[in-house]
Amino acid sequence: MKSLETRCEGIGTVRALESNTALERLYRESGWTMRQLAQEVNRIGTERGTPLKYRDPSVHQWLKGHMPKEAVRPLILEAFARKLHRPITFTEAGFPSPPDQLKQPASMVDGLFDLGRQDMDPARRSVLGVGLFSVALTIPGWPDVVGRMEAVKTDPQRRIGAAEVQAVSAMTDRLSDLDDDFGGRYARPMAAAFLTNTVAPYLRASASSETRKSMMSTASFLCYLTGWMAVDEGAHGRAQEYYVKALELAGASGDHLTYCHVLRGMSVQAANLGHGTPAVRFANAAAEASPESSPRMRAFLAGQQAHSYALAGERTNALNSLREAERAVNQAESRLGTFGGFSSATLAYATSEVRHALGDVKGSVESLHDHFRLRDSSDSKRSEIKFGAMLAERQLEIGHLEAACVTWGKVLDAYPEIHSSKVDGHVRKIPSLLAPFRRNAMARHVYERSREMPPKARQVPG
Repeated sequence: MKSLETRCEGIGTVRALESNTALERLYRESGWTMRQLAQEVNRIGTERGTPLKYRDPSVHQWLKGHMPKEAVRPLILEAFARKLHRPITFTEAGFPSPPDQLKQPASMVDGLFDLGRQDMDPARRSVLGVGLFSVALTIPGWPDVVGRMEAVKTDPQRRIGAAEVQAVSAMTDRLSDLDDDFGGRYARPMAAAFLTNTVAPYLRASASSETRKSMMSTASFLCYLTGWMAVDEGAHGRAQEYYVKALELAGASGDHLTYCHVLRGMSVQAANLGHGTPAVRFANAAAEASPESSPRMRAFLAGQQAHSYALAGERTNALNSLREAERAVNQAESRLGTFGGFSSATLAYATSEVRHALGDVKGSVESLHDHFRLRDSSDSKRSEIKFGAMLAERQLEIGHLEAACVTWGKVLDAYPEIHSSKVDGHVRKIPSLLAPFRRNAMARHVYERSREMPPKARQVPG
């Protein structure tokens, strides 16, 4: 015979529970039904790589005081944060603070060591990648981080100068090229190892103030690049950790441009996950903090604002930002020496994303065709494959089956060269998208070819 005590999601026995009034308050504010809250928690679990199957009885138990599993509590907070468009704390939801919140924060350099060490072993990625992308992530503002140089314990046996800064910068360029050519899954272990074994120790070495600032600036961009690789792998929670570390390092070195670049990258990440509101927040923060008013920089930031506004349903702001990006690109005379490499091809891609987000699929296809017409050798192989897959999906969406099959054929030709979870995701969708059209000879050929593609490493959740 079962005890009258009830077991609460595997965490122990509970007697005479009191309702969680804090959680009830959030639940009422959200306007959700119990089923809707359960579905959103399940959706976030799937996004993180840990699928869940909660239903409304579980929500009823949470509201009545049963404590959710420790691993599920952050997902519930994230669900409310996305619905209510603000950060939600554990206390606000009636949950105990997690143990890691009680720890002393690590120093900037120690944090970089820890982040890189955790990430440099590919064999551990499937565990370490399980992080949560937070739409309510708190980002340090430029006034909060600018000039904050840590008094780190230096290594008296090592001194660095301009040569070491140049070496790190050159290595970062090489890693960026590898990422562009082969994808984040290929390059990220090398980037993490370089951060841990070389860059972090350099930040502890003896150096002049000028050299230390230059090394922090270079480390900031490498952190950003590693976060970008993590996004490409699907490790979105880990990417956010790298991005925040990059913001801190950019502020410590006074590198305003990299700070804005990182914020824009955070907006791109949020937009690619379909989170319009945080994408707008990050894109606007980047634009507001930008110290430079060159045409390329304005286009670089306004193009991302346009896409973010479109995803958030702010049509007027989206079109205004897109026009601003168009004017800025037209004013720019050369891509050489400019920040971000925003070009006419990039503008065409941004226009395609804005049009698609606003429901103009046909216009989106036209803009993607413009993008491919305007591409040059400076554009990455990965983006060519990814944007090609997007073009095929949208061609099918407007009923151009055979054109989509031709485009997918080119994607599959190049696919074996790339190691990108983003591209993997697009290729995995081909069989289900073409399954209804297998009576068509072209569709059947591409369908069968996509199913015969050699399996690649599973997407790393994040």
